[in-house]
Amino acid sequence: MDLGVFLPVSGRAASRATLTESAQRAEELGFAAVWAADRVVMPWSIETPYPYADGSAFIVPPDRPFLECLSVLAFLAGVTQRIRLGASVVVMNFRHPLHWFRQATSIDRLSEGRLILGVGVGWMEEEFAAMGAPYAERGRVGNEQLEVIHRLLSEDHVSYHGDFYHFEDIAFYPKAHGEKLPLWVGGEGRRARHRAARYGDAWFPYFVRITPEELARRYEEVKRAASGHGREVSLACCLPVEITDTEVPQEPDRLRGTPAQVGAALRRFEDVGVTHVALQFMAPRYPDRVSQVEAFAAGGGWL
Repeated sequence: MDLGVFLPVSGRAASRATLTESAQRAEELGFAAVWAADRVVMPWSIETPYPYADGSAFIVPPDRPFLECLSVLAFLAGVTQRIRLGASVVVMNFRHPLHWFRQATSIDRLSEGRLILGVGVGWMEEEFAAMGAPYAERGRVGNEQLEVIHRLLSEDHVSYHGDFYHFEDIAFYPKAHGEKLPLWVGGEGRRARHRAARYGDAWFPYFVRITPEELARRYEEVKRAASGHGREVSLACCLPVEITDTEVPQEPDRLRGTPAQVGAALRRFEDVGVTHVALQFMAPRYPDRVSQVEAFAAGGGWL
């Protein structure tokens, strides 16, 4: 199992300097990947419960910057050398697949195969309304986009006629830098697991709290469904983490404690077959977040 770290793409810290510093330092420390979250618009009022933090409120105020995911990764491709560049996750439904996937394959080519393309179908109903995208049909739209992507990667003369997307006999180059562009399908529910099984190279959920055993139990459904499609799908995940100065009582469904405690907890995820964990360090201020990343790198036993 290897580790990634989320980038400061939102809030006051989101800038050229901090992103460059964060990505280059993660590369120096030995992280396998850096991850950029995705948001297109920020409604002033959000009633949809936010599933990726304690409580239900979205954690980035609407008057704070939120940089576009693929643009950030394209920029970082030019200021890093080895570290992989991850999208966690592109909300496909807000973009036409022929447009945004051209961006993705360009990043993969320019970074010489370092892109990990996390994809999902979104969660915020207000954002769908602003974008004019159908919220109730977001799963079907996402599935069509994934079908389009697979054709774009594998065919020279590409045609597609679905309920949402239509085109006839187009060329699409560049494709991936190498033989494969890793496609990691996000989402936590049953439909997301089956979407990953059918289309993904990995299931890539974000759980605020989950035990390794429960994650493995849910992954079994992905493996069974993938087997029915004649496929194999690996397991990766995003997890929040908090580094403390002194030891704290350990909770089996949470990454919180000293670097050594968190490092030991991560071993349990490796033991159940997780291949990658994208760590979101939860300190609210960017300097404190940097300190937590540095402390974990020095004492977690992973890097």
